[in-house]
Amino acid sequence: MEIVSLENKIYCAIFAVYKKQNMKNIIAFAGTNSKKSINKDLVAYTSSLLEDVNTNLLDLNDFELPIYGIDYEVEHGIPDNAHKFLEAIKSSDGIILSLAEHNGAYATVFKNLFDWMSRIDGKLWSEKPMLLMATSPGGRGGATVLEIAKGRFAYMGGHVVEDFAFPSFNDNFSEGKITNEALDSNLKSKVASFQKQL
Repeated sequence: MEIVSLENKIYCAIFAVYKKQNMKNIIAFAGTNSKKSINKDLVAYTSSLLEDVNTNLLDLNDFELPIYGIDYEVEHGIPDNAHKFLEAIKSSDGIILSLAEHNGAYATVFKNLFDWMSRIDGKLWSEKPMLLMATSPGGRGGATVLEIAKGRFAYMGGHVVEDFAFPSFNDNFSEGKITNEALDSNLKSKVASFQKQL
């Protein structure tokens, strides 16, 4: 019995390693540098709904960049952090992104990263399956910036398989999860659809 048990343990260990090596790799991040971002909270919860994947939660604060300008690029070249973030995209199997909405558009930090990466590769999203989201304290849930992104990403290698605008964040999210059953069910169906595309 002990020999069989040992063989089973070895088999299970080998299978676990094989399974992990063959898992899809997802990057997930919020388009903001706010340390207390509601979009980061939404990304973290959404990532937890995925099954049998390796998820890398990225923080834009770890990829600081100068404000894009052609004069800066000519004088200094493209910063390493733009290359590093683009490589994270290209080496992934899928992307979860939640955009902060500032005055009806992208947050400056995201637009700046977007601009720098586009100088390296105009098709920067590399056709990776994407779950594109936005949230805000208001009733539209960042729908304006979501529409801007959906329209623009398509020309830059974007493959948005699902999108989700999460309204009234403070009323519908608590203790790390969505509390509104209808919205939670809607997101879970979109996550399932996204995962099938990986």
